[in-house]
Amino acid sequence: MKKQYWWIIITYIIMQLSSYIGVPLFYELGVGDDENLNAGLFQAQAYWSITSFTAAFVIILFLLRHERKNNVRIEKASFGESAIWAVFGVFLAFFIQTIVGNIEIYVLKVNPMSENTQVIMDLIEATPYLIIVTSIIGPILEEIIFRKIIFGVIYQKTNFWIGALVSSLLFGIVHGEPELLLRYTAMGFTFAFLYYKTKRILVPIFAHTMMNTIVVIIQTIYHDEIENMMKQMEQIQIIIGGS
Repeated sequence: MKKQYWWIIITYIIMQLSSYIGVPLFYELGVGDDENLNAGLFQAQAYWSITSFTAAFVIILFLLRHERKNNVRIEKASFGESAIWAVFGVFLAFFIQTIVGNIEIYVLKVNPMSENTQVIMDLIEATPYLIIVTSIIGPILEEIIFRKIIFGVIYQKTNFWIGALVSSLLFGIVHGEPELLLRYTAMGFTFAFLYYKTKRILVPIFAHTMMNTIVVIIQTIYHDEIENMMKQMEQIQIIIGGS
């Protein structure tokens, strides 16, 4: 693996772990509500996420600055084909997520509502600027790490299935919700497939960013309706499980 790839992965790991130091530091520096500890830490977490993700984004782009020049010539999809795959990828991602969501609900009997998504929505409500991280910077970083680097390196040495499986499982594990590992792994496979078909990382980046943006918009507009629907589904599961 290229030397700069290792530095990119290290940068990403540091970014993920930095909140343990950064959030308390921001709170002590007065970023957040001083009168309410929980609210203050929540706001500090949001602002630290913006800071750490942006810093990591800049560093990683800097590390990739010579990537195009150093790349071995490979046959990539044309601009038109890539555009079609990018748009199709958004619908494919939602289609796969719907299928996996039904498996989670009716087969695995798990709560389909992601705690990560709920926390992110609460953070966005407190700090709207966080949308930039959740909808743009975060997906771009994940596609660079898990598709371009991890999938790309393993795929070159093995095949699509091994590369997609390993990178997608790691993608799911990093999200920290074991009960939803199948969902995240399926999403990882979907984005790996888009990268595999086009050889252009911008294609899964577009699909991923659009998917996250649409989810955030829907969650923001229909927050109360979604919450009531999830409560009703939980009650139905309890009734079915107790019958």
